[in-house]
Formats: sequence, structure tokens, C-alpha cells
Amino acid sequence: MIMELYAYLTNLPRWHIFAIFLFGYLIYYLIEVVKRPILAVSNGPFKKYLRKNIPILEMKFWPTFWCVESRAQTVFASIIRSNIMPNVEYRREVLTLKDGGVVALDWMEANCDSDSPLIIILPGLTGESQAEYIKCLVTAANRSGIRTVVFNNRGLGGIELKTPRLYCASNSEDLSEVVRHVKKVNPHIKIGATGISMGGLILGNYLANYCDEAKAALTAAKIISVPWDVNKGSDSIEQPYLNSMLGRHLAGSLCRTVRQYEILRNDEFDWDMDQVLQSKTIKEFDSHFTSKHFGYNDVHSYYAHATLHNKLHKIKVPLLCLSAADDPFQPLDAIPIKAAEKSSHVAILITARGGHIGFLEGWWPANKDQYMGRLFSQFFAAALFDTNHEFYRTAQLMMEHNLQTSTSVPTTPISRSSSPIRKKSIPF
Repeated sequence: MIMELYAYLTNLPRWHIFAIFLFGYLIYYLIEVVKRPILAVSNGPFKKYLRKNIPILEMKFWPTFWCVESRAQTVFASIIRSNIMPNVEYRREVLTLKDGGVVALDWMEANCDSDSPLIIILPGLTGESQAEYIKCLVTAANRSGIRTVVFNNRGLGGIELKTPRLYCASNSEDLSEVVRHVKKVNPHIKIGATGISMGGLILGNYLANYCDEAKAALTAAKIISVPWDVNKGSDSIEQPYLNSMLGRHLAGSLCRTVRQYEILRNDEFDWDMDQVLQSKTIKEFDSHFTSKHFGYNDVHSYYAHATLHNKLHKIKVPLLCLSAADDPFQPLDAIPIKAAEKSSHVAILITARGGHIGFLEGWWPANKDQYMGRLFSQFFAAALFDTNHEFYRTAQLMMEHNLQTSTSVPTTPISRSSSPIRKKSIPF
């Protein structure tokens, strides 16, 4: 018996080996990969509204069968979208800010009514309106009859840098001016906002630090793949070897961005541009340039000010967030699940897989209607069209719920040594 088994295994046909491997992987995929996302939010009006009106929340997320690893999702999502998403024909508006700087606002209004609701979209670290993940969201919104305007940060999107100032994750002054401008030219239109990755940090800080202004201007907001705790996110992206390769690629993009602007080279500045351009990691770049550029003592002070995980209690605009538990830019234990479970206005949807701005699904994810875009369009279609005023009534109840439950809120930032959420507490 043993000898016969040994003879079979040593002479196993190749197709048998392939079949065994495929069957084993299929079992792994169905048990460990395909999961129903977790929705972290307080048991109040917002949670009830989301469960009732956003169908995708009740469905399991089926990542692309051959692309479930976090870095693979991150890289292949960018490659595939770049090849299937054509450039979008925007109407460009150049907005001059109060300090003389300029930003580009790219409007997508085709096939939409002039009084259709509107979404302001903030790209990631060095992203702009033709970035593949931005076009994915713009297309999803357009199919729903929603107009969009992409806010290209200073120096990006082909716009000249007029003043020696760029942008950073902790500063929302430019966004505040953009929101006020968009609201001024659309005074009676419902407006939403979405931030992706670092754009999510800028939007999140705007919602927290300009909470009353944001509440008056915005109906709803969404954040995708945001690095909630920037210090932990920075540490995660520097882990060898695949994470650090992604980090080096982004650091190179940052260096290429600042290299083209002679206006940032001056002996009176605190930074040494030659040293800045030698940065190999995002943290090195932020240490040599960003933190000095915006007046911080060091990079850790900048990251502490930019982080969002301890600011959820300040937000007054209904905010839905999408994060992946395997995001290489943000470890699972840094996602503020406990805080969201106590929040009346912030809901975090956490998928088991998805990487960073990935969320690919289907056997061949060439379909433009992907998970990230479907969640985006379902949420904003429900919140902004709101034909029966259910979202408006829910928002009013959310404020009442917030007043009833916020008997105590954190008044000081959570230290890096505070107890993290353990992975074993999350069923992934």
C-alpha cells in the first residue's frame, strides 16, 4: 500500500499536480479571501441608513481570483485601469488663491443636468485628474448623472507653481478655498467630496478642522485608502522588500515633482534641495522637505498633525470610508475601528483584501464597474439625489444621536504607544 502510494506520488502526472494545486487554492480563496466587509460605525441612524440604501455593503467582496495579494492588487489595479480607462475630457478652471498661488479645477459635466449634484475629488500623493483611479470614480459618477470636479493640488495637473508653496497632508487651507468657491458657483446644489489616499488625509483634516464650514457646504463625504495613522503608515511602507519598493516609487514621484520648480530653490529656504532630491523614501522626503516647508519641528510632528485616527469625533459631515485590511500603506491595527464604532458620523468599511486603491474583482478586472467605483456611486447617488429626503432626515437624526452619545471625547492626540486594535479581534 505504502509502496504503491509512493510510486503514484513520484510518477504523478502533471495535470494531477495542477488539479491538486488549483483545488487547494480554490479552498483557500473561498475560506480565507472571500469575506463580507466589516462596517464600523455606531448603532445609530447612519448605520441603519447605509445598511438599507447601499446594497454593496451586504455583499461579499470577491477579489480577482489570481490577484489577491495586497501589493499585486495595488500594482495591477494601476496597470489595468491605465490601459482600459481613456483620458477624460474636462473643462478646466484655473483658480487663483488668496496668496497668489493657483490650482486647477477639472470639471466633468457631460451628460449631466446643470442642476445635478456635484462631487469634489481630491487625488493622492502626486495624482491629478487623469490618474487612473480618478478616472474610475469620475466615470462611475457620470454614469449616475452626478457632476464631478477634480481638485489638482498646487504644481500638479500641468499648472505652473506661482508661489514657493506646494501642499501637504495636514494643511486644508487650499481645500477650504476650493470648497467655498465651488459652493459659491453652485449655491443651491448638493455637494459631496471624496479624497483618495493622501487626498483623504487632506479631506479628513478639512472635515475635522473646518467642521462647521464643511457641514454648511457638504452633504456627504467619502474617503478611500487613507493612511489613518501616518506614522504607522510610513513605517509599514518601509518594510522590506515589496512594500519598500512601492515606497521608493512614490518617493521618486515626489522628487520629480519638486525638481521641475526652480522657485523652490533658494538659499533663504530651510531645506537643501539637493538633499531633498536624494530622498529614497517618503519619510526621508517629508523629513528633508515637507515638514520644513510647512514649519514643523520634524517629520514626526508633521505626521502627528496630519493623522486622522484620533479626530473622528470632530467630524460633522456624514463620512463613509473604504479601507482594506491588507493595505501596505496602512496596517490593520492602525484603522480606528473602535473610534468608528462610537462615531455618529463616520463609518469605515473594511474589506479583507484590496491593497492600496486596488479592490479589483472578477476573473478579469477589465470591467470599468469595479468595487471601488460601485461603492462610490451607490453612496453618493443615495446621499445627493435623496429624492424622498431620507438622507436629510438621517443627517438630522445623526446630529441628535451625536449630542446624546458624546458625553466624553478625546481631547489629546492618541500616543503611538497606546494599545492597538489586535488583529485577532477582526474576523479576517
